[in-house]
Amino acid sequence: MTFSSRMTRSPDAFDPELGQEAATAFGDTPPEVRALIAGAAGCSPYLAGLLQKEADWLRGALDAPEAAVEDVIGGISALSLPQLSDGLRQAKRRTALLVGLADLGGVFTLEDVTRALSRLADAAVDVALRRLVEAEITRGKLPGLTPEDAATAGGMVSIAMGKGGAYELNYSSDIDLICLFDETRFDPDAYHDARAAFVRVTRKMAGMLSELTGEGYVFRTDLRLRPDPSVTPVCLSMEAAERYYESVGRTWERAAYIKARAASGDIAAGERFLKTLTPFVWRKHLDFVAIQDAHDMRLRIREHKGLGGPISLPGHNMKLGRGGIREIEFFTQTRQLIAGGRDATLRARGTLDGLAALAQAGWVPDSDAAILTDHYRAHREVEHRLQMIGDAQTHDLPNTEHGFARLAAFMGRSVADVRRDLKARLEEVHSLTEGFFAPAQTAETPDFGEDVTSRWLTYPALRSDRAVEIFNRIKPQLLKALQEAAKPDEALAALDGFLSRLPAGVQVFSLFEANPQLTQLIVDIASTAPALAEYLGRNAAVFDAVIGGDFFADWPGAEALQADLTRVVGSAPDYEARLDAARRWMKEWHFRIGVHHLRGLISADVAGQQYADLAQAVLGGVFPVVAAQFATKHGAAPGRGAVVVGMGSLGAGRLHAASDLDLIVIYDGQGVETSDGPRPLPTRTYYARLTQALVTAISAPMAEGRLYEVDMRLRPSGGQGPVATSFARFEPYQMEEAWTWEHLALTRARVIAGDVSLAADVDAARARVLAAKAAGDTVLADVADMRRRIAQAKDPQGAFDAKIGPGRLQDVELAGQTIALTSGALGRSTAQQVAAGPLNAADKAALMQAAGLCWTVQAAAQLLQGHSLDAGQLGEGGRRFILRETGAETLEALAEQMADKGRQAADVIATLLGGGDEKGG
Repeated sequence: MTFSSRMTRSPDAFDPELGQEAATAFGDTPPEVRALIAGAAGCSPYLAGLLQKEADWLRGALDAPEAAVEDVIGGISALSLPQLSDGLRQAKRRTALLVGLADLGGVFTLEDVTRALSRLADAAVDVALRRLVEAEITRGKLPGLTPEDAATAGGMVSIAMGKGGAYELNYSSDIDLICLFDETRFDPDAYHDARAAFVRVTRKMAGMLSELTGEGYVFRTDLRLRPDPSVTPVCLSMEAAERYYESVGRTWERAAYIKARAASGDIAAGERFLKTLTPFVWRKHLDFVAIQDAHDMRLRIREHKGLGGPISLPGHNMKLGRGGIREIEFFTQTRQLIAGGRDATLRARGTLDGLAALAQAGWVPDSDAAILTDHYRAHREVEHRLQMIGDAQTHDLPNTEHGFARLAAFMGRSVADVRRDLKARLEEVHSLTEGFFAPAQTAETPDFGEDVTSRWLTYPALRSDRAVEIFNRIKPQLLKALQEAAKPDEALAALDGFLSRLPAGVQVFSLFEANPQLTQLIVDIASTAPALAEYLGRNAAVFDAVIGGDFFADWPGAEALQADLTRVVGSAPDYEARLDAARRWMKEWHFRIGVHHLRGLISADVAGQQYADLAQAVLGGVFPVVAAQFATKHGAAPGRGAVVVGMGSLGAGRLHAASDLDLIVIYDGQGVETSDGPRPLPTRTYYARLTQALVTAISAPMAEGRLYEVDMRLRPSGGQGPVATSFARFEPYQMEEAWTWEHLALTRARVIAGDVSLAADVDAARARVLAAKAAGDTVLADVADMRRRIAQAKDPQGAFDAKIGPGRLQDVELAGQTIALTSGALGRSTAQQVAAGPLNAADKAALMQAAGLCWTVQAAAQLLQGHSLDAGQLGEGGRRFILRETGAETLEALAEQMADKGRQAADVIATLLGGGDEKGG
């Protein structure tokens, strides 16, 4: 297609005479092209001058504009040092002219235009760095480098910041650069000489590009975005820059690095440097503090530039003014900073790419993203027209009717249309973005609970002025939600407990302010489930999960959870970071289950299965990490390796909110005597220590807390046996030496993690043992004795003790295990085990009804209080939750129901075991 056939628009010549003069020189071109040239020259004296100077070159370039731009940019790299000044200026003229005409004619998109200008800047900086470094090497000013090192600028890189980094340069942009050098390429003694040489290169490069000569200029170069520019040299070592960002880097610098790109010089070294800044730019938690920081920056810019007040078109700054380009950029970058640490898909450099990613991830409504995208494109078009008129670095709309008439002509539209469109767009951008940065002030603080709220300022979470400032803005909404609770004073006391446990407040309070729905959630939790509120006080970062986009999605299942955890820990840099990452990940999912249960989205049974899935995923994801770390010291696991076997409730696939994990480890050394590593160990010792390492990895308190408490007393020989059991010894022990209680425990054993073939062999051995023991003569008598001793060891803790007592949960589970053992059944859950037995339907129903009610109470109590249900400490919200879960009318009725179903179940169990005394049965 020809240039003219691709045109979709054309400017009107504001100065017809100047436009006609320019068009006449191109009389051999199609009429559409001549009209475009006339309009361009008639509106822009700058373009008129370029048309005159580059007329001969332009004729050929119009035949294939993309190829012509590529030729210009590609030819830059061949320029020698003496050719640079004029050669770069010619490349700039030609690119600005051709891209400008293609833009005005609609042949190039906004992205085509800004990318071409950005690539021109990259190429210009790159060739300048390489030639100037080459000169320093030739002069012997870069110790240890040879002429070949000039190809990578001797380890020097320019990081393109701002619009240049995002390929968004406009026609008259400065280029914002941070110049760094890789100090590892030099001996320590040569560091200062190398830095001095790179400083000279940087200054010469900036001067060469910025200087206005008879041939024009290339790019005005701004080096002030470097760390602490008032005291640092114009080129720093990467190590010095990294230290700065780690210690004193600010939010605006984090935002700036969203667009940062290693653009010229030693690109590989630059990319390595940017990778080291990932934790600085992209925080691991949702970072709503960035909203306040960005808002403060916006206000400072407005104050400094005198851009406050209502939107008025004359002289309005399209970049920094209200509703302008910077508002859209801040809106996008701040949301990227908030969530980009958790979602790498949000780390787009470009503004429009960032908006699209945010919409895709649900952080910005699709409609808002579409509106802002449209306005951004329109704003950039106006900005480009303003700058093209005289190649001036301006963003200000005209102050006169004459100026608006020129701008409208340049856009091929009427003045009235341009004014009306600009005003509407600026106001809509301002409306959309201002509400995000500066939400409407909340109502007056309710007069409520002053005796409690007066002590809040003494809490650690409110020790900083900034935390107090943010909290004071959310306090009215919090208190209003508390007043609407069933028992406001109870809810206030619970919230008080939550606040008192928060170690810091700025991040959490910022999150609440940006997400008002969390205010109601924390009030619901505080007024209903003190144990969950206490958990939140210690782990407030789990709120991130609520607004992460998929908090209310379908449960993914253990396999998908494990795959996700494996991905998360795999991206952590070292062993400790992997364990902390696992803890953060687990807590978010654990919190999600609790909230879903509390809100009635899932039942106690479903919650129990989800908690078990989560524990299985944690073990499946963490065990390989522990094993790999252990192997670095002691070599690969001898033989086939090991499996982690879940016992008790984990094996049965049902946990509650406060469950610990009953585990055993079985290994198969296959006759190998020792490991093969830097510090080899005998096989038995190897697996014993590996097991201890696993238990430590799961249960040790770290920066992010612990995963689970671990209990290994169900291993063969109990607490006196080895912590890891040899597979060769496992089956013979179970067949010949194990006690009945160990066989009962085996009925719920389930391999959770480890070698697949060994897992299959352990399952097969389990099946053989249960089949062999099914005809045991003493099983019923042994269980009856166990039951009596359990009853004598601990009395029920009141009428609502769901676990201990005749016909309660532990009693029914023991009956289920007994049925499984005596029948050789392989099912692990109580329901499967009871179903497999010889009982009649009524007796089975009696057991399962008692177990179901007790589990519902147990799961609810552990979620609400973290222990067996204490009705005296149960608030109104908790009482309603318990009654909703159980279907009981009152707590008294629930106690009667538990007693009645417990008696029926106890009678069945007594008959199953062949009788029993009154206390036992």
